[in-house]
Formats: sequence, structure tokens, C-alpha cells
Amino acid sequence: MTYNPTYATQPFTDFDSVTAQTPLENLNLNWREKDLPERLRTKHVHRLHPYLGKFVPQLVEVFLRKYQPKVVCDPFCGSGTTLVEANALGIDSIGCDISAFNCLLSKVKTDEYDIPLLEREIKDILSSIHLKLKPGLFFQEPGDVENEYLHTWFAPKARKQLLYFRSLIPKYHYQDLLKVILSRSARSARLTTHFDLDFPKQPQLTPYFCYKHGRTCHPTDDALQFLNRYSLDTLKRIKEFAQVRTRARVAIFHGDAREIEFPQFDAVITSPPYVGLIDYHEQHRYAYELLGLSRNERFEIGAASKGNSERAKNIYRQQMEQSLVNAGRSLVKGGVLVIVANDKYGLYDGMASRLGFRTEGRLQRNVNRRTGRRADDFFESILIWRRDD
Repeated sequence: MTYNPTYATQPFTDFDSVTAQTPLENLNLNWREKDLPERLRTKHVHRLHPYLGKFVPQLVEVFLRKYQPKVVCDPFCGSGTTLVEANALGIDSIGCDISAFNCLLSKVKTDEYDIPLLEREIKDILSSIHLKLKPGLFFQEPGDVENEYLHTWFAPKARKQLLYFRSLIPKYHYQDLLKVILSRSARSARLTTHFDLDFPKQPQLTPYFCYKHGRTCHPTDDALQFLNRYSLDTLKRIKEFAQVRTRARVAIFHGDAREIEFPQFDAVITSPPYVGLIDYHEQHRYAYELLGLSRNERFEIGAASKGNSERAKNIYRQQMEQSLVNAGRSLVKGGVLVIVANDKYGLYDGMASRLGFRTEGRLQRNVNRRTGRRADDFFESILIWRRDD
């Protein structure tokens, strides 16, 4: 049965009340800004690093509480939303992603930290970089790099600040977390406009009228301000998550969801890539270039670079079916799949029965974009399938 609640009715926000007995038809998930403000959608580690295409953590929480799995799997774990929410509820989780950066980000979000040690390391690396990069000093060491992307997208001063921070990382225990701070800082320090951090097309080298700030702005030539800000913000967010983090296990696999041999689990909660919408590797190009991560974009399913032609849609459908069949091999009998998909092309129609699953329900959710310059609304389908055999 399909449920399609509208904005005319009150959205569901009493998340703690959800149980296995909560009817699907009671779940109006059409949240507006006043119903679910950004500070709640990006609570604690959910905002450690910007990520296009992540789904709302409260959406995951609702279905974790309703289906109460012992182990949940997200074969397209992205920035780790399912893994974080599962851990907070004491549920073991398994994640997989083709992107090395996504796996790094998911690991950093879900890791357990010695908070006093982490605080000492962050303060020490900031102290080191300030001693070396004093205001007004054009720092020359440890030298530049021969990297066309870094030379194109970063002013010389910002580039060398980022490279110096990178050179310090091997000194510390929590290197992966410091890499995420570096990546987040690099994203903000690029030569681009303030209002187009998501999809910059070319470097911005001259002053410009900023739609975000309503005035003339200048391209940044300084990364130090971001290294400071995001280091302290990361520490704050890790501390906040530590208050709700449990000892539930998290396993993260870097690989292709069509091929990974998953451990056994009893639920899937995932928001797979949408056809022709996002290039997930290109989204974080700065991280790949700075951190030297392996790139597997040729294996991305539904990448924007592959378009949304009929051929691209057919390939997407086939690859998604392969992924879900593979995940289904590790799903226990009676297990549930919750798939959040922008299925405007009907690519999931009939898929459940073809793959041997039973459709238990389908909810429609109106997504009102509230950030950036993308103001158009769209609809997501929440597909709920069950494995009966």
C-alpha cells in the first residue's frame, strides 16, 4: 500500500514513540524547516563534513525504531548516516561504499575516541601550525607540490597552509580525524564563490557579487581560518556524539556493493545513488587530491557523468538490482529492506518481485530543499520490502 501524506497534515516528530506497532500510515515524514530545523538534522557528527545526497538522520531513526534490527546494513553508506544512528540506538551496523573518502568519513564519525587525547592532539596541531604560519608570513616549507588541481583551485598561501597541516598529521594517533578536518577546510578554502561550494565549475579569481552575503566578496587566499574553525568544531561534535555513542559494533567495507561478501544482517536501511544526479568522487575531488585516496569513480552507480538517458537508466536499474541481490544473500529470512529513492523515473517498479522480495509498503515524502541555491522540491519514495523465503 502506498501512503502519500501531504503538508496539510501535521508531520511526525515524536521519534522516541516509534515502536514495531507504529502503523506506516501514521508516519508523515514531510518535514519543513519549522518541523525539523537544520540544527537537528545536522546534530553532532552528522555535520563533520558537508556531503551532498545524505538523507535525514531522523528518517533512519524512525525505521530503526520500527523494525528494531539486531544488525543493520547500508550497502551505499555514503557519509555514514545509518551507521551513526544505529550506533546511537545500540544496534550493530555494516556499511559499504565504493568511495574511499566516504568510508573514511563514516569511520571517523563512528569511531570511539579517547576524548582527552583527542583534545590534546587537536590543540597541539593547531599550536604547531600557528607557530610556523604566523600572520603575514608567507610560509615556504615543506614546499609546494606538482599537482594541477591544487594549483588551479587554491591560492598559493592557502595551498601551502593546507600542505603544512597535512605534513603534521603522521605525528598523531587520530590521523583519520585530522584528515577529515583537512578536507573540510580545503573545501571552504577553494577559489570559488561562497554560494557555489557544492558545484563550482571554474576557479573564481576576482571579486564577485555574492548572492549569499548580498555584497561584493573576494576569493579566499587563507586556509588557516578554516583549519582553526573546523578543528574546534570537530572536537565539539565528537564530544557531543560521545554522550550518546554506544558500544555497538560498526563494520565498514570499501568496495562494490555488487561484490562485497557481507556478514549476516536482518535489515537494510539505505539511500542509494539516484540516476544521473551526483558524481560522488568528483564531489570530494579536493580530498582525493590532498589525501592521495584511491579513486573508483568508474564503478559508481548512477553517476551524473553517465547522464540519465534511457540507456543510463537501464544500466542503473541492472546495477541496482545486482547490488540488492548481493545484499539479499546476507539478509536473514523475514528481514526487511527500507530503500529511500527519488524514483521519478519508476526504475524500482516491479523490482521487489523480480528479486524475490515482497513489497510491504511505500511512503511518499516531499523534500523541500532548504540550503544552497537549489530551491526546487522533489519527492522521495520510501520502499519497504520483506524477504519471506
